[in-house]
Amino acid sequence: MTASEALADWLAMLAGERRSSPHTLEAYGADLALFLGFLTRHLGEAPDLDALGALRPADLRAFLAQRAAEGDGNATRARRLAALRSFLRHLARRHGLPVDMLAGLRGPRAPKPVPRALTVAEAREVASGIGAVHDPDRAEQPRMQAARDVALFTLLYGCGLRIAEALALDVRDAPRPGGEGALRVVGKGSKQRLVPVLPAVRQAMGAWLTEHPDPQPDSPLFLGARGGRLDPAVAQRSVRHWRRLAGLPEHATPHALRHSFATHLLGAGGDLRAIQDLLGHASLSTTQRYTRVEAGALLETWRRAHPRAD
Repeated sequence: MTASEALADWLAMLAGERRSSPHTLEAYGADLALFLGFLTRHLGEAPDLDALGALRPADLRAFLAQRAAEGDGNATRARRLAALRSFLRHLARRHGLPVDMLAGLRGPRAPKPVPRALTVAEAREVASGIGAVHDPDRAEQPRMQAARDVALFTLLYGCGLRIAEALALDVRDAPRPGGEGALRVVGKGSKQRLVPVLPAVRQAMGAWLTEHPDPQPDSPLFLGARGGRLDPAVAQRSVRHWRRLAGLPEHATPHALRHSFATHLLGAGGDLRAIQDLLGHASLSTTQRYTRVEAGALLETWRRAHPRAD
C-alpha cells in the first residue's frame, strides 16, 4: 500500500467512523499531503508503508523545519504535527506500523492568544444597541426580536456566559425583575455554577419575557424564527450586522462580551479566584490570561499619559 492510499483510507475512516467535519478533513488532508510531498523529495520516491515505518524523529523535525522556513508559524506547525501523529498512530493500529519516530518528539508551542476584550462603552453598545438589528426574514416581529437580542447580549456581558450556555437556558431559568438569587448555569463538562445577576440583566430579561411567544417553563428562553432554540450562528450574524452599522471593531463578537466581563471585573479590582468561579474555568491559568490584557491596558495608559514615555 502506498502512503497516499493509506492517507485516503485514514480520511475515509475519519469521515465515516468519527464523523469529522469537512473542514477538519480538508485541513488534515492538506497537512498530510504536504508531509508526503516532503517525503517524496526527501527519499527520492513516493513513500509506502515500509518507508513510513522507517521514519526517525529527525525526519519529522526536518519536515517541521522546512515548514518554518516556508513561513509556517508555531500554531500552524503544531497543528500539522498533531495531524501527522494521528495518522501514524492510525497506521500503527491498522497495519502494525511502528511509531518509534514519535517517541520524545515535541512540537512547537502555540502561544495562547490573549483575549480581546471590548471597552466598557463598546460592550454596552453591543448589549443595548443590538436591538436595532432585525432579521429581514422576520420583519413583521421586530419588537420581539429586538427584546430577545437585547436580553441575550445583556446577559452575556452582565453574567459572563458563553453563548452556548445562554442559549441552553429555559424560561424557568430566566432571572426576573425584582427577583433575587443567582443564575444557575450549566457549563462545560456539565459543571454547574451560580452567577449573580445585575438589575440591568433582570430588566432586559423582563422586557423579553413580555414578548416571548411561548413563556412556558420548559420552553427555550431564546427562540429562533421557527420557534425552536435560537441558533448561535443567528446571534453571531446579528452582532456582525450591528458592529458594521455602529462602527465597532471586528472582534466585537458574542464571546468578546464574556472576555469583556472578565477584563472589566479584573480592572475594577475583582479577585482572580472569584472571576474564575464566575466564568466556570477549571484551571486558574485559563483565567490568568486576563491579567495579560489588563497589564497591556495599563502599559498603554502609561505611554499616553507619562511625560517621558516618548
